[in-house]
Amino acid sequence: MRRLLTLAVLAHCAVLAPAFADPIEDAIKARQGYFTLLGANIGPLAAMAKGEIEYDAEAAATHAGNLETLGGYMAAPHFPKGSSNADKPGDTRAQPAIWSDFSGFTARYGDYKAAVADLPAKVSGGRAELGAALGAVGATCKACHDDYRAKDF
Repeated sequence: MRRLLTLAVLAHCAVLAPAFADPIEDAIKARQGYFTLLGANIGPLAAMAKGEIEYDAEAAATHAGNLETLGGYMAAPHFPKGSSNADKPGDTRAQPAIWSDFSGFTARYGDYKAAVADLPAKVSGGRAELGAALGAVGATCKACHDDYRAKDF
């Protein structure tokens, strides 16, 4: 009977645990995961463009396709109010300027989405073509980072 009671309590706790999750922390983790995926795909493309690794058309197309897909993702829900580095110091680099200029922030994200929209078609012509296409994408990343991302946690 004691085991049955213990199992029932543990099962009840497992069911209730999500109700006690912090939605702000979950949003921060989700957006950090999203940006990790972006970096995991931009990194190899940048290395190919710089000549640090061998240019591989198939790999470039795969990474570019992933970035195009990620560009279609609606990331805004992962930026709720209360999730800036002022609200959660040490957890995020997202600056409060995101929320004071949310329309500007989303416009910058729109610039990124436009830059990756046809990226797969632009990377198949070799290192030079890849570099030019990736430069446009990188400029959109930099513009957003300059205004909305702190250098440190």
